[in-house]
Amino acid sequence: MIKYIGKRTTDDGGTIYVFLINGLQKEIRESALKQYPGCYEALPASAKAQINANRTWMRKL
Repeated sequence: MIKYIGKRTTDDGGTIYVFLINGLQKEIRESALKQYPGCYEALPASAKAQINANRTWMRKL
């Protein structure tokens, strides 16, 4: 069971998403979401839109 709890910002400006995975709280960086199956799907639409905007911005560099 994966449940999205919220997000927080690190001191250097990165985003960490907080999930409840099988009863344990996990803090996952945006770049590591691929390593945790089901976490990206558990995000709300607003968080997914922000991640897509970040990826689009990075492609322009």
